[in-house]
Amino acid sequence: MRYQADVIQDASPLVIVEKGRQIGLSYAVSYKAVKLAGNKTAKLDVWVMSRDEIQAKQFLLYCKRWARVVNFACEDLGEQVIDAGKAISAQVLKFANGICIYCLSSNPDAIVGKSGHVILDEFALHKDQRLLYTLAKPVTTWGGTLTIISTHRGVGTVFNDILRDIKERGNPMGWSRHTIPVQTAVAQGIVEKINAATGKNESRADWLARVRRECIDEESWLQEYCCIPADEGSAFISYELINKCEDDHAWQPLDYLQDAKNPLYLGFDVARKGDLSVIDIEEKVGDVLWERHRIEMRGITYAEQRTRLYQLLRLPQVRRCCIDATGLGNQLAEEAKKEFSWKVEAILFTQQSKSDLAYPLRAMHEDSKLRYRRDEKLRSDLRGIKKEITVGGNERFQGESVDSHCDRFWAKALAVCAAAVKQEIGALVG
Repeated sequence: MRYQADVIQDASPLVIVEKGRQIGLSYAVSYKAVKLAGNKTAKLDVWVMSRDEIQAKQFLLYCKRWARVVNFACEDLGEQVIDAGKAISAQVLKFANGICIYCLSSNPDAIVGKSGHVILDEFALHKDQRLLYTLAKPVTTWGGTLTIISTHRGVGTVFNDILRDIKERGNPMGWSRHTIPVQTAVAQGIVEKINAATGKNESRADWLARVRRECIDEESWLQEYCCIPADEGSAFISYELINKCEDDHAWQPLDYLQDAKNPLYLGFDVARKGDLSVIDIEEKVGDVLWERHRIEMRGITYAEQRTRLYQLLRLPQVRRCCIDATGLGNQLAEEAKKEFSWKVEAILFTQQSKSDLAYPLRAMHEDSKLRYRRDEKLRSDLRGIKKEITVGGNERFQGESVDSHCDRFWAKALAVCAAAVKQEIGALVG
């Protein structure tokens, strides 16, 4: 395809490619590596740094395939030690002209003292991008080229810093830049190639719609496919905080709740018709809240939602339940409070009450006082909430994930509120 050919034919000293996932760029660049190493006039080896050993082996397999296509005589030398002192090895393909392609995993020390062309594959995924670049660039001093290709991994990467220099600061280093989102690949025929390989007959529009639908959230779609890096700084709860709280031992079947040894607390985010309603169930063990279960309801009648809530409220271990009293939740909260009295607290969602709910939830993450099993939909909702500042200078919490309005976030925030010492939370109802 045209975008692959453009990268292959780009002979600039510095080439950088930001790309969508699975559009054939590593495959195309492996052909570029074969062209650089296999020609009779070639004088420089090619050093390919992949993110791990598996990818290094895959890249070499691509190179062998291209060498056969263009009829370059070569020998697969397999894994060779290139630095015995540091126990560094590489997958090596040697051509008849004596020039080699070396495919290595991401250890930057591997290319210290080497000379030739350098290809950094999935650069943004490498652990120490700055050191890798610092050591790789001198390798090209004697006429070599540096090619960097990658999908984004957030705004805080060296990869994105280089692209910002190009876009915002006049490209002082002189990079030749290629930006290839999935939409470009589709426009140039990748769907037809996928159909030919899989036997399917999807239209371009249907294929794009399906791939987007299968992403866990909008952030993943934009970063993995559309060349738009995720802004970790804009997320109210970071991946680092989420990772600290994930524990697959937290989740228990509903039957567990009847015999729970510790107090239970509920948070109920009540949805409009057709949207997602969520009841978050936490067991307080010491000062840590363990999410024992979560009930998700979509397209469920008001009566059915009330029945499920009341079944939980009747458990003697349930000490308190905070309910979203906005819209449909107002009646539900009022009726539940009348039935269960002190167990129920109704919270009207306003910008102030959302702030009062969101910050304690983040604080519990920061203090590692939450435990919940790894669940991509929950992660998506926790990550989906963004704090914005309005024109009037007020905080506003907004967010959507692939299948909800971050309802799991608000249900958990309500459960954290229920487990806290009773206090005024925004506008209380009832």
